[in-house]
Amino acid sequence: MPTANSAQNVIEKIKVLVADDHPAFREGLSRLLGEESDLEIVAVVGDGQEAVRLAGELSPDVAIIDVAMPNLNGIEAIKAIKAKSSQTAIIVLSAYDYESYVLPAIEAGASAYLLKTVGVREVVGAVRAVRAGQTVLDPTASHKVLSHLAYATDKGMSEEARQRLHRRELEVLRLGARGLSNKEIAAKLVIGERTVQTHIRNILRKLGVSSRTEAVLHALREGWITLDDLP
Repeated sequence: MPTANSAQNVIEKIKVLVADDHPAFREGLSRLLGEESDLEIVAVVGDGQEAVRLAGELSPDVAIIDVAMPNLNGIEAIKAIKAKSSQTAIIVLSAYDYESYVLPAIEAGASAYLLKTVGVREVVGAVRAVRAGQTVLDPTASHKVLSHLAYATDKGMSEEARQRLHRRELEVLRLGARGLSNKEIAAKLVIGERTVQTHIRNILRKLGVSSRTEAVLHALREGWITLDDLP
């Protein structure tokens, strides 16, 4: 009979759905991810419609989605998955870093965008990061989009921006734009990690967005942060 201590030592696994139209890639990735003690592959599919259906049925913690898939493309699949299972964090794993893919994926609700050139360890790290509420963007893909947004807008911070976000919230947002985790932001600002989490929740609420990445994109569009704030 399990003891109280043994019950406490049970690892709560992160449930992962993998969707990619290349059989060898999705099966290989699923096998490697499944070797991690804290990850559990709950579904492996080859098209967008099936990904949406199973996400609705299984409510995975994380869904890894390709943007180019049959029946329903990755961007539309992300929107549908978030509508059915809002708590599911989505990682886009793609061969393409086009602005026409990266920005729509983030706006659709993706928490991470990685290129298929990354190693398995980076994918594993991204799964754990998005499950913890963080965002992960491939430097090449993200900087291309963020640069475009930054140059397309006025850099001056408006009075409206100051009224909507407090000074500390803007500091947290700028550090988040550089890819710092909540723990790293807390250390940088010499505040508690829970305080950082509170600031981030307030930022998302005030801006009407659901992720740090969307908040950064919003801030770039408004000119509240600039390329100097990016990694």
